[in-house]
Parts: sequence; structure tokens; C-alpha cells
Amino acid sequence: MSHKVVIPIGPYHPLQEEPEFFRLYVEGEKVVDIDIVIGYMHRGIEELSEHKHFDQVAFLVERICGICSTSHPFAYVNAMEDLAQIKVPERALYIRTIIAEMERIHSHLLWLGLAGHFIGYNTVWMWAWRYREPVLDCFEIISGNRNHYAMMKVGGVRKDIKDEDIPTLQKALDELTPALDMFKGAVMDDPVIQARLKGVGILTKQQAIDWCVVGPTARASGVNIDVRKDDPYGAYDRVSWNVIIETAGDVFAKTVVRILEMQESVSIIRQCLDKMPKGEIDANIKDIPPGEGIGHVEAPRGECFHYVKSDGTNSPVRHKIRAPSYVNVASNKVAAVGQTISDATITLAAVDPCYCCTERVAVLERDSDRRLMNGWDLIKLSQEKTEKLRLSFRCRT
Repeated sequence: MSHKVVIPIGPYHPLQEEPEFFRLYVEGEKVVDIDIVIGYMHRGIEELSEHKHFDQVAFLVERICGICSTSHPFAYVNAMEDLAQIKVPERALYIRTIIAEMERIHSHLLWLGLAGHFIGYNTVWMWAWRYREPVLDCFEIISGNRNHYAMMKVGGVRKDIKDEDIPTLQKALDELTPALDMFKGAVMDDPVIQARLKGVGILTKQQAIDWCVVGPTARASGVNIDVRKDDPYGAYDRVSWNVIIETAGDVFAKTVVRILEMQESVSIIRQCLDKMPKGEIDANIKDIPPGEGIGHVEAPRGECFHYVKSDGTNSPVRHKIRAPSYVNVASNKVAAVGQTISDATITLAAVDPCYCCTERVAVLERDSDRRLMNGWDLIKLSQEKTEKLRLSFRCRT
């Protein structure tokens, strides 16, 4: 008779950069089932948004995720511009696209480095970190920040790209291109990496559709979806580029998609720098009318979706956010099952999960679903708990 053993991963675990709980049910070395529990990092972003001026919200949602910190404000401003039917200056559209694609490169390099570290290939880890630095330097040249760039605003962007900085940005792209070619050869042609990742954590095309996955997770399973092509925004319909598709659906295919996507991102940025027109970068929006709007972008992990409702008071009365990890993480219910324990852990990481992006919570009465607490009640509870911990620490010391 087989005997199931439960192996807990998380919520705090050296493999995970953020808290999340995976309960693996194993028979021997084989994972036969998995429970996924979220809710350890809820920060009440949607509730906080409803008490901010519409211009302040762009800074707030930028802090949902540090790695894709332009994806959420990009989706938010798209939603507000849809609501108010705002025409964004052409130059601002190109600048937005440059920032978004630079972020895709730095996000994918970060994932690639961590993936190498997880499987013991620390050379890839250090290479990825080495070549990610110039990308962050480019962010600093444009925005003044290496992260949380504060570029997006309703109606345009906050800072222009100076003509004298363009040669520096182009030089950084020139130096990055051979590095990406090196990664392509080092990872895609390495027999050890292929032996470790091929056939691991397979998500078939039908499973990807059934579980509604997005981004590289979907494209690695042969699902041809990409918001940049399907519903163009920014300057994506003004430049030439390709959607990267693989069909194997395993961890190796997800790796290949991300490496090839970085090369496409370099091409997009080059074209935007060459074609970017002169002119204004901001429509100078002062007020938002009543209405509803939706905005979505192709974040490094997949579709990031924002819905905003306004009553004309310049603060959202409802702001709904869905990040890509919210659906991608759930696909591990099928991708990780059937794997060995060691393969299941890299399968969990292969979707490039951002756990704090997924978090949401409501405190309800179990039997009636009656809401017991609102966002401010939860903040008050947190403050009271923090004060108790502070006093307890003082007493011990």
C-alpha cells in the first residue's frame, strides 16, 4: 500500500524570495498532489488606491512589484486614458515602450540568473547579474532611478529621453547583444541544462488554455497570446517584432522563450530610439470625468490587467487589479504533479512567480459571506499588532 507524505514548502523558504505556501503530497519521490495557499503579503493596494488622487495612484501601483514596477502603472494609465478618452502624445508612447522593454530585459535576466542558481549553474547566475547592471544604469540615466522609475502618468510620461543620452543607451544595447547571444548558446546548447530541464514540469497547450495562463508560461506551451500584438498599446504597432512561441511546455521551453524575448526587446528599443518623434510628452490632464476604463499590458510575466471606475472626483471609486502570477501560479496544480520533488521545486519557479502581485484578501463570516472588516480595519489591526510586538521587544531588552 502506498503511503503519502506531506512536504511543506514555505511560506518562508530559501527557494522563494517572497512568502507562499505549497503543500506537496508525495509517494516516495513522486509528487501526487499539491495545495497552493496564498495570502501572506496582502497590502490593500486596491483599497488604498480609492483614497488617492488619480495622479498619486500611479506611484502607489508601481510598488505592487519591484521587478515589474512599470507594468502596473502602465496598465493603470492605459485604463484611465480609456476611461477619459485621452490622446497621448506620440513621443510619450515611444518612451513608455522603451521603458517597458528595458524592464522586460532586466526581469528576464533576473529570472535567468535565479534559475541558474536553483539548478546549481552559478556561472549563469553571475553572468546574468553582470549584464543586468548596464540595463539598470540605463534606467537611472532616463528616470534617475534604477528601480521604481516613476515614468508613467495619465496622459503621458514624467520625464523625456534627452538627445544627448541616446548614444549612451544605444551603446548599452550594443554591448548587451553579444551577451544575449552568449546566453542563447550557453543555455540552449548545453547538454547538461537540457538533461536537467527538458521534459520537466510539462504544461500542455490544452492545459495552458484550461488554466488560463499568460505570458512566457503560455507561449512556452504553444499558446500564441501577447497583449502587445493582440491589443497594441504604446508604440508596439509602430515597430516590427515577433512573438516567441515554443511548444514543449516544459521548463526548458520557458527558458528559451525568455532568452529569445530579450533579443526581441533589444530590437524594439533600437527601433523606438530611431523612430521616436519630437514633440510633447504629456497631455497635462487635470481632471478625470465619471466613467469606467480598462487597461492591460504585457508584463514580463504576462498580461497585467487594471479596471478603474471614476465618479468624477479625481479619485477612483473602484480599482481592480489582476497580475499575471495570479493565474500562472495556479497552473502548478497540473505542471508539478507527477514530478519528482527536486523537479517540482524548479517547476514552481519556472512560471517566474511574483507572490505579492497575487495577494488579495477579504474577511468574511464563514456561513453568510457577510463582510466583517474593510481595508482600514485591517490596517488598524496591523498597527495594533505592531505596537504589541514593539512593547514586547522593549520588555525583553
